[in-house]
Amino acid sequence: MILSSSELDHCIQLFHIEGYFILPQFFDRVEIAGLQDRIDQIMLGTADVDYDQIWMQLDTDSGKYEDLGWGGKGFQGATLDYRKIQDLEADQRFLNFITSSFFVQLCERVYGPNLPISSFRTMFMNKAAGKGTWLPWHQDRWNFLDQDPLLTVWIPLNESTLENGCVQIIRKSHRKGLINPEHSSGFLTEAQAIEHAPAEDMIPILVKPGDLVVLHNHLLHASDKNRTSSPRRALSVCYMNGHTKNIAEPTFTYPQLFTT
Repeated sequence: MILSSSELDHCIQLFHIEGYFILPQFFDRVEIAGLQDRIDQIMLGTADVDYDQIWMQLDTDSGKYEDLGWGGKGFQGATLDYRKIQDLEADQRFLNFITSSFFVQLCERVYGPNLPISSFRTMFMNKAAGKGTWLPWHQDRWNFLDQDPLLTVWIPLNESTLENGCVQIIRKSHRKGLINPEHSSGFLTEAQAIEHAPAEDMIPILVKPGDLVVLHNHLLHASDKNRTSSPRRALSVCYMNGHTKNIAEPTFTYPQLFTT
């Protein structure tokens, strides 16, 4: 995970202009295989981790986003079909990975030097074989934060294809600002999705294990169901300014990962 200063400058320029960039085969495949094995252990309940610190969500049978149960802290049974697992910074293997030097440099370029950096969420996303839930068009922002996070890294743990529900984006859409600030999580209305995310502008993020995808949080994105016989998994980390406060829960603090 090494880039020269000029290479990183180019990536940051793409981040600001396009709203994303992709670095093919950036990670060592052995390292990614270790993360794949570790998340299997967590889902099956065999990991030596405090499950009371980890939030887990099972998937729907219908594939409809509105049918999702909220999930909660703690182990919810041995299955490889979890939809989402958050708070993975509680696991030492994932913590070591997300605090490596490249991510420190990346956060420094986006947020500035000498700032604490926290994780809004460090999560595993899964579209199990033949399952998965349609995730509607949205921007990653939350109106209970006093400032919006800007940076998400998305790391495929399986190949991501159109057939298995890859992430879809609208390039440069982050430059529109907040499209639906009234929604607590930045989801678009049906009319807004038609206007701002027409099918002809959709770009599929087709990536493989070892690739790195970096997204601006305001970039419009969505993902489909998995129509294949293999899972589509990814690790997603939202890095934010460590001074960010949850105005709905003033006593709550987000885990600080490092200082830039």
